Amino acid sequence: MHARSFLEIARLVEHKQAAAAAELALEAQPLAEGWLAFGGRGSYVNKACGFGLGRPISEPELDEIVTFFSSRGVEPRIELSPFVPAALLEGLDRRGFVLQRFGNVLARELSPDTPLRAGLPFGWPQGVTVERVDPRDTAAVHEYVEVSESGFLAEGELLPKEFLEIGIKAVQRPVQDAFVARIGREVVGAGGCESSGGVTALFGTSVKPAWRGRGIQQALIVARLERGLERGSQLAVIISGPGIPTERNAARLGFSMAYSRVSLVKHGAGLTPSP
Repeated sequence: MHARSFLEIARLVEHKQAAAAAELALEAQPLAEGWLAFGGRGSYVNKACGFGLGRPISEPELDEIVTFFSSRGVEPRIELSPFVPAALLEGLDRRGFVLQRFGNVLARELSPDTPLRAGLPFGWPQGVTVERVDPRDTAAVHEYVEVSESGFLAEGELLPKEFLEIGIKAVQRPVQDAFVARIGREVVGAGGCESSGGVTALFGTSVKPAWRGRGIQQALIVARLERGLERGSQLAVIISGPGIPTERNAARLGFSMAYSRVSLVKHGAGLTPSP
């Protein structure tokens, strides 16, 4: 059980998602209580988020969401929690938005009294060390981004330049920490976290295929939860695709479902899709 209501968690998470997107974007524009963010064609930063938990969104503002993205040559995309008013969904439906994907928000409370490593189902993985990346070390940051993003690419696919640039920019944020897992000198996994407002969000976790199934992702989760405690967080969250290993590993470490969020897109001729 969560000490906070699901709606309270949604307010925290959706605000955090919107603020991060705006900070990482090449262009960002506030709208209502949320943000419109553009990170370049094909960028995962391209989205409207943080809406529907404060005041209603007007019809002209919905038109502004469409115009902001389509005028930059990308498909309009908006991310929403299930707590938004029906009128917002109806307005997006009238404009041709369709479902792109679901994301499950998993949450757990953090307490200095909880021994996090003791919660690892099989103990700390043998031979694995987890270390925080120095954001001033250019080579280490590049390696972190490449490994962190590798699990979100097709096998053999090269990391797009735009993803590398945003990843490097993200590591420089004062609220963000990057971690790598090593076996010997080889980086075998990586993941990041962002801590602000009493909440630590874990994201971008990948383990190299040859090293999966050894508890490395769980060790990366625990290391970032420990960092969240150091930064004074009382809540940790992970946004995961439904049914993937991240969700299962998080559940083993005390996370439980808070809510599902959706990504809606408006397709259009000549507009570049965003991942």
